[in-house]
Amino acid sequence: MHVFELLLVLLAACVALAVLANRLNLPVAVTLVLGGMGLAFVPGLPPLVLDPELVLALFLPPLLQVSAYRTDWPAFRNHLRPILLLAIGAVFFTAGLVAVAAKLFVPSLPWWAAITLGAIVAPPDAVAAASVLSRFKLPKRIVTVLEGESLINDASSLVLYKFAVAAVGAGTVSYGEGALQFFGVALGGALVGWLVGRVAMWIFTHLEDTLLDLTITILAGFAAYLAAEAVHASGVLAAVTCGLVLGRQQHAEFTARTRIELVAVWNFLEFTLTSLVFILIGLQLRGIAARLADDDLRSIALLAGAMSVTLILSRFVWVFASAWVPRALSRELRERDPTPWRHAVVVSWTGMRGVVSLAAALALPDPFPGRDIILFLAFCSIFVTLVIQGTTLGWVVRRLGVTEEVTALPEPETAQARSEITTAALEAVREHLDGAEATEHTEAAAELVQEYEVRADRASIEGQDPETKSSQLEAQQRLRLVAITAARAKLAERAETMDAEAHRALGEELDLEEQQIRRALGDA
Repeated sequence: MHVFELLLVLLAACVALAVLANRLNLPVAVTLVLGGMGLAFVPGLPPLVLDPELVLALFLPPLLQVSAYRTDWPAFRNHLRPILLLAIGAVFFTAGLVAVAAKLFVPSLPWWAAITLGAIVAPPDAVAAASVLSRFKLPKRIVTVLEGESLINDASSLVLYKFAVAAVGAGTVSYGEGALQFFGVALGGALVGWLVGRVAMWIFTHLEDTLLDLTITILAGFAAYLAAEAVHASGVLAAVTCGLVLGRQQHAEFTARTRIELVAVWNFLEFTLTSLVFILIGLQLRGIAARLADDDLRSIALLAGAMSVTLILSRFVWVFASAWVPRALSRELRERDPTPWRHAVVVSWTGMRGVVSLAAALALPDPFPGRDIILFLAFCSIFVTLVIQGTTLGWVVRRLGVTEEVTALPEPETAQARSEITTAALEAVREHLDGAEATEHTEAAAELVQEYEVRADRASIEGQDPETKSSQLEAQQRLRLVAITAARAKLAERAETMDAEAHRALGEELDLEEQQIRRALGDA
C-alpha cells in the first residue's frame, strides 16, 4: 500500500474513531491511541516507520502556534509563577525521580541514559492536554495554568534531553555550561519567534487577500520553528512566541474576514494533526513489541508499571509541594493567591503524555545504551497516562466539583466591555449625525442611532442582576435560533429563483448570527 493510500486510510479511521469516542463519551485521544494499537496488528498493513525530526517539525509548530494564538495573554502573565513552576520545575523534578527509579530497576542502565528517559517522559503533552481538557468546563485559573505549562514544558524537557544524550556520548559534562545553554536556547527561541511574528504582521499590513493571509499565518509557525532550530535555539518556544504575537495583534492587523475564516482553517488543521498524532502513537506498538519479543514479559510489565506509578506520583508530589510550601512561608501569598486542594488534585491528574515523548524516544541513536527499553517505557508512559488519567479525569473533576457553570449571561468583564464598545459606536454615529456632511442622510442616521441605543440598553442589562437576567437572556437567544432556522428554511425555498451570489451572502449572514448566538450560549 502506498504512503498516500495509507494516509487516507488513517484519516478515515480518525473520523470513525472520533465518532466512536463521542458515542462512548470518551476522550478522543484515548480512542485514537487504542484504535492505532488495533490497526498495528491488522494483517497486510505495512509497518509505519516515523522520522522523529519530521514528526516534531510537522506536528508541533502548528499545534503549539494555534494554542498560543488562543492564549489569554493577561491571564498567562498573571499566572506566570505557577506556570513556570510546572513547565520547568516539575519537568526537572519528574525527570530526576524517573531517572532514580530507572536506575534502581535497571542497574545496568547508565545514569545519563536514565536521565534521558526522565527527560523523555517528564513533559505532559500540549496536544493531549487540549484534547482531554476541551471536554470539561474547568475554572479559568486551572485552564490557564495547564495550557501555559503545555506551551513551555516541551522546550525545557527537550533541552534536558539533548544535554543528557550528549553526556552519554561525552562521558563528562559541565553543569554550568548546561545551565547557560538552557537559558540561551530558551531566550534565542523566544527572540526568533518574536521576530518571525513581527515580520508576518508587517506582511499582513501590505496584503488585502484573505487566502494569502491564511497561508502566511500557517507558514509563520513553521518558519519560526525551523529558523530557531537552524540557529540551535528552541523551535518549540519560537512557535509559541510567534503564536502569541499573532494572537495579540490579530484585531489590529487582520481583517474581519481573515479572523472568521482563520477559525475554520485552524480547527480543521488541529483536528487532522491531533488525530494523526494519536493514531500514529498507537501504530508504533508493533515495532516496540517486536524489539522486546525475546525479553521476559513479566519483568518488563512490572518495570513499566513501576515507572508509570513513579511518573504519576512525582507530579502529585511536586504540585502539592509547590502549591503549599510557599504559602506556608508567606502569609501575603496565602491571602493573595489561595489554592484549593481540589484544584491541586485536578492539576496533578492532568499529566497525559504524547507526541513529544514518543518522538524524542524514537530520535535516540541506535547504539544508545538501553534504547529499546527506553522506547518501550516511553510508549507505556504515554499509554498509561492517556488511558488511565484521560478516561478518569472527568470522574475526578465531577467528584471534586471543580467545574464552572455555563450560562447565557456574559461574564462581568465581557458585559462591561460590550457596553463600552456599544457606547463608543453610538457616540461615533451621533457625532457623524451632527456633522455637516450628514445632512442629506439624517433619516438613515437617526434610524441607526435608534439601533445602537437598543444595543446599548441590552448591553447594560447583561451586566445587571445575574440571577434573574440569565434565564431571560438564554430564552431570548434560544428564540433567536428558532427564528434563524425558519429564515434559513425560507431562504432554501428561494435557492432556485434568486441569484446564487445573493443567496450565498444571505446564508452567510444567518450563519454568522447563529455562530454569535451559540458562542454566547456556550454550545459546542
